[in-house]
Amino acid sequence: MSQTAPYVLVLYYSNHGTTKTLAYAIAQGIEDAGMTARIRTVPTVAPETTSSKPAIPDEGDLYCTMEDLKNCSGLALGSPTHFGNMAAPMKYFWDNTVTLWLAGNLQNKPASVFTATGSMHGGQETTLLTMMLPLMHHGMIIVGVPYAEPALNRTQRGGSPYGASHVSGASHDQPISPDERELGIAQGRRLAISAIALAQANWSR
Repeated sequence: MSQTAPYVLVLYYSNHGTTKTLAYAIAQGIEDAGMTARIRTVPTVAPETTSSKPAIPDEGDLYCTMEDLKNCSGLALGSPTHFGNMAAPMKYFWDNTVTLWLAGNLQNKPASVFTATGSMHGGQETTLLTMMLPLMHHGMIIVGVPYAEPALNRTQRGGSPYGASHVSGASHDQPISPDERELGIAQGRRLAISAIALAQANWSR
């Protein structure tokens, strides 16, 4: 059992910084709800199998460790869309979580997903849905974005009931819209509230 203060892990991979921006909006919502947000990323996959990335990045957010994931009270998982699925670096990270799966370390913890694409119909929903699959195998409880959030009915770009999202444009230079940011914050807040509630649940019945 971890002795650190409870936290929600915001784990993302970002190519052009747009998914990272959304990750920070979600972290704001987590903090607004009274939980600590721990922001982590994953290294890129080296093209040569004989090379490896340093354990600590030269700049930016720290790389996620298995201990970060194991001890979280909840998880927000984000990746840009690569052909309708999560990016290879994030997939590689999850392919190496078998030890946590065997121990049931993530069971009954809430999780949500988020993504970014260059185009409006670039595979956001398939990415969000397929990112849920490893989380469900780990026994996590999926938290989406309800239509009670006004921005979900109002958005002209990103945002879905499956999770927050951002449309960055073909050059990935479009800033996150007010509605996209609002939905990210709302998702983080809902995830944190769920984590607080589920931590008190009696799963032994």
